Amino acid sequence: MTHLPELLAAVAAAGDPGPFALVRREGADHLELFTGAVRAVPRLADIPLPDGASGPRTLALVPFRQVAERGFACVDDDTPLECLEIDRHERVALSDALAALPDVPVRTADAAFDVDDDTYAATVGRVLAEEIGRGEGANFVIHRCLRATVEGPPLVAALAALRRLLLRERGAYWTFVVHTGTRILVGASPERHVSVGDGLVMMNPISGTFRHTGADADRDALLRFLADPKEVEELYMVLDEELKMMATVAEHGGQVVGPYLKEMSHLAHTEYLLAGRGTRDVREVLRETMFAPTVTGSPMENACRVIARHEHTGRRYYAGVLALLGRDDDGRQTLDAPILIRTAEISPTGGLRVPVGATLVRHSTPAGEVAETHAKAAGVLAALGLGPQAPASGARPPVRLAEDPEVRAALAARNAPLARFWLDQRDPDAPGLPGLAGRRVLIVDGEDTFTGMLAHQLGALGLAVTLRPWQAAGPVTGFDLVVVGPGPGDPGSPTAPKMAAMRDLLAGLLAEGRPTLAVCLGHQLLCGLLGLALHRRDAPYQGLQREVEMFGARRRVGFYSSFTARADADRLATPYGPVEVARDGADGAVHALRGRGFAGVQFHPESVLSPDGLAVLADLLTGLLPPAAGRLPATTGAAERA
Repeated sequence: MTHLPELLAAVAAAGDPGPFALVRREGADHLELFTGAVRAVPRLADIPLPDGASGPRTLALVPFRQVAERGFACVDDDTPLECLEIDRHERVALSDALAALPDVPVRTADAAFDVDDDTYAATVGRVLAEEIGRGEGANFVIHRCLRATVEGPPLVAALAALRRLLLRERGAYWTFVVHTGTRILVGASPERHVSVGDGLVMMNPISGTFRHTGADADRDALLRFLADPKEVEELYMVLDEELKMMATVAEHGGQVVGPYLKEMSHLAHTEYLLAGRGTRDVREVLRETMFAPTVTGSPMENACRVIARHEHTGRRYYAGVLALLGRDDDGRQTLDAPILIRTAEISPTGGLRVPVGATLVRHSTPAGEVAETHAKAAGVLAALGLGPQAPASGARPPVRLAEDPEVRAALAARNAPLARFWLDQRDPDAPGLPGLAGRRVLIVDGEDTFTGMLAHQLGALGLAVTLRPWQAAGPVTGFDLVVVGPGPGDPGSPTAPKMAAMRDLLAGLLAEGRPTLAVCLGHQLLCGLLGLALHRRDAPYQGLQREVEMFGARRRVGFYSSFTARADADRLATPYGPVEVARDGADGAVHALRGRGFAGVQFHPESVLSPDGLAVLADLLTGLLPPAAGRLPATTGAAERA
C-alpha cells in the first residue's frame, strides 16, 4: 500500500500534503511517487546527490535562467533552481492512480496569450530577416505564453489534469505533476533531453510537428509532411546541434539512431536518438547540455543572445528540464531529464501559464509559426479544459501510422543523404591516416560548438586535438596545424571584437606560413584577407545540403551560412601567393580554396549533412601536413581544452 491516498485526502481537505511529485515514465504501467523536502540551490553543481542506497535521490526543477552558468545571455526572472530531496519513493499502479486521482472538471477564466498573434508574427518576421538572414544562426525558438486563472483549488485542478493526461495523451516521455509548495508543474513532455545510465549518455532531438485529430490521422497528409523540406531540414539542424553537445559529454561523440515517428494525441513528431559512452558527473552533463536546441536554436550561445533580444520576459521553467538524479545498484550516477515543454505552471493563487514556442528556420512563415504555437498548446489546454478533448484511451483506438510500411520507408529515406560517420558504430581504436596520426592540431572556436564534432572527426583521422575559445589568448607554437573554426556573426564587421581577433590570428598564421585550415566563419575571414569580396546571400544557406565541385571531385556537404565570398576565376594571385578556388559556376560563390600552407571551406565537413566531410578533411590535411621526420608521438582521439 502506498501513501498516495493519504496525500490525496490532504489535498481534498484543503490541507498541505507537503512537496511531492507523481511521474509516469514512457511505457511504464505505474507511476512513481516522490516525497521529501524542497530546497533551492544556486548552481547545478549544488544539486544534492549523496552516496548511499540505489534509486532516485533528487528531483531538480531547472529553470531556463540557469543557462547563465555557461555565460550565456538570458532574461533573468529570478526563478529558483528547486530540488526535491527524495526521502520516500513508491510505485503506484496506473489503474490505482487513475482510480484515486480527482475526476473533476477544471474551470478557468480569462485565457489569452501574453503576446497576441499579430505581435508574435511580427517578431517571427524580424528574427527571419534580422537574425537568420544576417548570419546569426541557423534556427531560433521564440516562445509565447498562454495565461489564465484556474477556478477552485489549484492542486486539485493539477491532479485532475494529470488524470486526463494519463487517459488521453500518448507518446509522452514523462507525464507528471510536481508540487513544491510554491508552485505546481503539470504536463506531458514528449522529449527526453538527456539521460545517463550504465555509463551510456542519451539525447533525443525531436523536431517537425504534424497536426492531426487522433484516430482520424491522415496517412497521405503525414507522407506529405515527411517529404516537406522545411520539416526535414528542421530535424537535421537540431540533430546537428545535439551532436555538438554529445561531442562534449560523450567520449567519442554520439551515434545517431533513427529516425522515428513519435505519435501523440494531437501531434506527431519526427525524432532521433543519440547515444555515446561518458564518465562525467551527471551534473556536469546537465550543465554542458543546457539547453535543447529544439527550444533555443543554434548555435547555442548566440541563440541565447537572440532569445534575449526578442523575448522581453523570462522563460521561467519553459525550455528548462526536470532532472531526476540517483544511483544504480553499483553506486554509479544516473540521470533522467525531460525537457519542460507541454507543461503548465500553476501558482498557489491559481495563476496559470502554458508557454509554447516555434522553431524558426529559413523556410518559416510568420503565419505558419503562429499556427504551430496554437497546436503545441492544444494537448495541455485540452487536459486543463481549455480546448477540444482528445479521445480517451480505449474510447477509439488511435491509428498507429508509425507502423505503416510507406511511413517507415519515408523515415528511413531521411538517412540516405547523411554522413555515415555519425550513423555507423565507430571503433575508437582504429588507426588514423598514415602521415596524420599523432600530429597536433589546435581548433580555435568562434562560438559554435560544431568544433566539438570537428574534433572527433580529426581524432578519427589520427590527430591529437586541442580546443580553444577565440577569446582565450595562447601560443600557436607546438601545433602542426591550426583550424580557425566556425561561428555566428557578420565577418565584415570592422568593430566586432571576435572578428578582429580571429582576423588577426589568421593574418599572423598566414604571415608565419603555419599550416592553417579555416572553416565557415574562419573561411570567410580568410577570404577577406586574400582580397575577396564578401556578400550576404539573399536566401541564407542555413542547414542546406549541396553537391559542389571541389578540386576535381564532386562532394556533398552541408552549409550553415548567410555570407559567402565571391570570385570570378578559379585561380587567383593574392598577397599570400597563388590560390586555387572551388566556386559556384552560377554566382562565383567560393565553396573552398587552397594555397601554399592554408585552405578554407565555406561548408561544415563535420556536419551530419556532409556525407563527404571526412573525405574532404582527409584530402585537405594530407596536403597541409606533409610527412615530417622526428615528430614525437601523441595520443589521438579525444579533444583537450586549452
